Amino acid sequence: MTDSKQAISEPGEERPESPGAGAPGEHPGQAGANPPGEAGPNPPGEAGAPTPPTADGHQAHSDQPEAARPGEPPRADSTEIEGDLDELVRVAAQRDEYLALAQRTQADFENYRKRVARESALAKERGVAKLVKELLPALDNLDRALAAAAQDDPLLEGVRLVRSELSAALARVGVESFAPLGEKFDPVLHEAMATTPEPANGRDGGTIVEVYQPGYRLGEHIIRPARVVVAA
Repeated sequence: MTDSKQAISEPGEERPESPGAGAPGEHPGQAGANPPGEAGPNPPGEAGAPTPPTADGHQAHSDQPEAARPGEPPRADSTEIEGDLDELVRVAAQRDEYLALAQRTQADFENYRKRVARESALAKERGVAKLVKELLPALDNLDRALAAAAQDDPLLEGVRLVRSELSAALARVGVESFAPLGEKFDPVLHEAMATTPEPANGRDGGTIVEVYQPGYRLGEHIIRPARVVVAA
């Protein structure tokens, strides 16, 4: 029994085409058009789509900054570059100022070090000279004792040892004695105790002919001038 609502296709009978596929009235080029909701050509204004021309026919420019091309560094603003240059100039000037200050400080310290060393040496020399002046009378008395003692005196050797030790101690601190016999008289180094009317032994006038006491000096500093007799 055949149902009137159900269509049964018989072998060799053509099936009716589906609606929309080659429907009457459609153009051949519209058959592949994208239906609504599917991806199609980019609408105007989206990325990758050309900007539509304006009413006067010119191409509209976007307000967005142009992106850097691949491989190119980003473009720096000229104002930022000028600010960096000004900062570099300021830092260089500050560096030069600090360098000059450091050099002046180093020079001042070097001058201070030299001045302190010089003053310390002078103070040491003054202290040694003062001590030697206190010892000179004792040395003179030892010299007189050696000159007046008899050669067979048992104490003579002990006096010589004491005199020798004092002389060695003075030499260790830079003090030396001088007896300018036969030299030309120099008022800076010598003190004239007396004069002879005629030069002795054919010496010229102004020559030292006798030494009463030897002089002592510390470097260039005269602790005590030599006391001498000068030929007139």
